[in-house]
Amino acid sequence: MGHSPILARLNFPRAARPTSSLPWSTTVSLIVQKYGGSSVADAESIKRVAKRIVQTRRAGHDVVVAVSAMGDTTDDLIDLAHQVTPQPDPREMDMLLTTGERISMALLAMAIKSMGLDARSYTGSQAGMITDDRHGSARIVDVTPGRVREALDDGAIAIVAGFQGFNRDSKDITTLGRGGSDTTAVALAAALGADVCEIYTDVDGVFSADPRIVPKAHKIDRVTSEEMLELAAAGAKVLYIRAVEYARRHGVTLHVRSSFNNNEGTWVLPTEQHDVQQSNPKKGESVEEPIITGVAGDLNEAKVTVVGVPDVPGKAAEIFTIVAKTGANIDMIVQNVSAAATGLTDISFTLPKADGEKVVTALNSEQAAVGFEALQYDDQIGKLAVVGAGMRTSAGVSAQLFRALSEAGINIEMISTSEIRISVVTRADTLHHAMRVVHEAFGLDADSEAVVHGGTGR
Repeated sequence: MGHSPILARLNFPRAARPTSSLPWSTTVSLIVQKYGGSSVADAESIKRVAKRIVQTRRAGHDVVVAVSAMGDTTDDLIDLAHQVTPQPDPREMDMLLTTGERISMALLAMAIKSMGLDARSYTGSQAGMITDDRHGSARIVDVTPGRVREALDDGAIAIVAGFQGFNRDSKDITTLGRGGSDTTAVALAAALGADVCEIYTDVDGVFSADPRIVPKAHKIDRVTSEEMLELAAAGAKVLYIRAVEYARRHGVTLHVRSSFNNNEGTWVLPTEQHDVQQSNPKKGESVEEPIITGVAGDLNEAKVTVVGVPDVPGKAAEIFTIVAKTGANIDMIVQNVSAAATGLTDISFTLPKADGEKVVTALNSEQAAVGFEALQYDDQIGKLAVVGAGMRTSAGVSAQLFRALSEAGINIEMISTSEIRISVVTRADTLHHAMRVVHEAFGLDADSEAVVHGGTGR
């Protein structure tokens, strides 16, 4: 595949060039585009998305599209299922939920055909999205997009239903869980060797914080996949963590942008490509990376404290083996120093609120075997995280963070760090204030307030 001279002019690595809004005709590029539910919420929205796809194809590019269900269709189907039965069968639930994407993919293909171009719609199984057998939260194990490639070879636009796949052993349809359409798009981009995966949404890109909470948040032009992974894990929901991790692992360049305008969005670049851009900045662009890229907050976690654990080897392993069997994802873990008089310690950890009840139940059922004294459950917490690759070479970030929170009278209950992230747990009712304080303290405030068209902008 050839590549355009526009690359050199704009200082973008090969797979990180702008697309769609800046067409070039001398070469053919393969672009995967993903459109979320708000982008295809009704007939007029579908026609607007079809027009954008047609423009990209007529600019000379091969186009594959992953599409979500229209608007609130998935939520409506979930509500309908629970009206029929309080505990829907997981297999049948997947069969039900995948109808939403089938509707939007077919309508989008119809709209494109009405504009004079060929388009072919495919379910996840037809597109070769092979998954494991976990209904509701399946993981992709292989992608064999033979029919998608055939469509491209015939000059057609391929429209793929997001969020769904097929298990070869059970022969059942599966769904990928939250953010599944993002993951579908990234997986297709990786399997097809796409130049870029464009994630279209209802915001202008990734912001330094949620602009609904931090009005002076600014749009980030470029971020590494490593930083984006940490932001997603900390609560930034404009991209889902599984999709970001897939992109990072397979070297897929992402472009997060709005489906409601033609503005350039946020480029999420593999680290090595980001490093190339940092070493070759555009005219007028700062050479130094900011220490902190963004601030994220999450109110969807809870804290479990296992009180009075015997401080002997193997007890932590017993506790977290029990937790692991529930399928819950653990985030932060803190173990106190044991009391000399009793030889007992406390272990606290955070997890999604949705997993709280089953984890507490599982631990209580094994209390006698483990030998702890009691459990405490707290769902009124908030997690704040600051993320930035510049932390690697900058001292004093922790001190600056803790000082800003202290001066605002915000107490810290737990602390966790990685090489490019610091996370703290606060009270839920102080989280939003903490985000604004920290955003300002690290010099991330823009000169004016962000314009939020919809969504979160995180």
